[in-house]
Amino acid sequence: MPNCLTLKKSNCKNCYKCIRHCPVKSIRFSGSQAHVMEEDCVLCGQCVVVCPQNAKQIVDETEKVKVLLQSGEPVYVSLAPSFAANYEGVGIRGMEAALKQMGFAGVEETALGATVVKREYDRLLREEHRDILISSCCHSVNLVIEKYFPEILPFLADVQSPMQAHCAALKREHPGARTVFVGPCVAKKDEAQRYGDLVDAVLTFEELSAWMAQEGVSPAPLEEPEDDLGLARLFPTTGGILRTLTERVPGCSYLVVDGMQNVIEALEDIRQGKVHHCFIEMSACPGSCVNGPVMEHRKSLITSTLAVDDYAGRQDFRLEQPAPELLRKEFSNLTRKKEMPSPMELQKILKRMGKTKPEDELNCGTCGYDTCREKAVAIYQGKADVSMCLPFLKEQAEHFSDSMMHNTPVAMLVVNEDLEIQQMNTAAQKLLNVRYLADVQGDQLVRVLDPTPFIQVLHSGRNVRDQKVYMAEYDRYVEQTIFRDQESHNLLCILRDVTEREEARLKKEDLNRQTAEVADQVVNKQMRIVQQIASLLGETAAETKIALTKLKESVNDE
Repeated sequence: MPNCLTLKKSNCKNCYKCIRHCPVKSIRFSGSQAHVMEEDCVLCGQCVVVCPQNAKQIVDETEKVKVLLQSGEPVYVSLAPSFAANYEGVGIRGMEAALKQMGFAGVEETALGATVVKREYDRLLREEHRDILISSCCHSVNLVIEKYFPEILPFLADVQSPMQAHCAALKREHPGARTVFVGPCVAKKDEAQRYGDLVDAVLTFEELSAWMAQEGVSPAPLEEPEDDLGLARLFPTTGGILRTLTERVPGCSYLVVDGMQNVIEALEDIRQGKVHHCFIEMSACPGSCVNGPVMEHRKSLITSTLAVDDYAGRQDFRLEQPAPELLRKEFSNLTRKKEMPSPMELQKILKRMGKTKPEDELNCGTCGYDTCREKAVAIYQGKADVSMCLPFLKEQAEHFSDSMMHNTPVAMLVVNEDLEIQQMNTAAQKLLNVRYLADVQGDQLVRVLDPTPFIQVLHSGRNVRDQKVYMAEYDRYVEQTIFRDQESHNLLCILRDVTEREEARLKKEDLNRQTAEVADQVVNKQMRIVQQIASLLGETAAETKIALTKLKESVNDE
């Protein structure tokens, strides 16, 4: 299947909203990014509609159409009848005039193709007496049947869609012409590429409007009703096909099913043989095409329906009906065999998800799958990851956080902004002489600690880092760190017990002091001894000097 959807990876935020809304779970998560599985996708466009980050994007064919216009060949536009809701107050003549300014050879309504398609539905019911006939206008419905309900293919009307029928008619009328369909549906891009050269390119209303804005082109408003033709303009509304049918086959029920979930349920009933003798108009979008995934100006369903209803005529377009063989369309069995886990493999996956007993299977659907077992199967098939289970992740994170907090040797406690104790780990309980957390949980902090530094942090907004504190009531020295978590509105206190280190430091200081005192005493004593020696040496030298002087004098006298 051609790739009509792309992913803008930088925008994907792992919210799982797309998988929750995907009716066939065709989105695979890998590397925390959502990837559309083309082989399973039915192009309903719901992932585009619901993505809050615009991570899913439709492949834009504007440049392709510009190349067609530059080729020199005439290019005609087939304009989906839902344009009356998207460009409210503008008629086909206004749209044609605007698009001709951009280089298109002409513009016609796809409702012309819808007219011949509904006539062919009438003929099939009347002449071929089919038990069940399902409309083939919605390509997403066709894909669901081809990929997930191949047993129902014989009931799918083998008739071209209005887009195909109209573009084929344009090419028969204008040999060598190129055709571009403009509408509110991403699936039409795939349909155009799958079925030959009937449709050369597809633009969404958004793409066309953006292009017109670049060219400075604006369609003129509708001044008066153009004619009373165009009953098939009702096709894009709920029950619009049935409203255009001109006759009803006796004994045949005519039903409308819209919305992909309702479509899938109806197809399941048909597969089980619960439905017979009916024509079923099916549309993937709730409210049909006027509520398509890429309607540019999304309004309420009633407003959009009324806009189309007001523009629609009350009679069919006057057209020559093509031969049935010119309207034939073939469908294929596109089912893909998927490996299923054995019961033992399923249990192993459930265990990895934290589902070890039936009551663990919450089936909350936050991962996008209706049940935990469906999610486990998706994990086995490589479409999902264990981390997509939010309750499991929350429990795992809480368990890890609790385990880390309670097993760390550093004392930690959490208080709220009212200074009420919220949490305390084992080391803190031991340090603060708390036997059980429940004894103090919810109580004021002052019961176990001085709240003053906590109040300062709250008022100043400045955290405390490694503040040395002596807790006299516990005869402990600690290094205290307090910081405020703005998101949780809590304060976290970390107390590192440094009593042994502090006592060792004090002992060392005391020893140093004692050593210094002893050294002073020794020095003083030595100084006294030196002074005594010096004194004795001084007396002896004086006596010697006197004796020698007397001897010298005696010698001189002689």
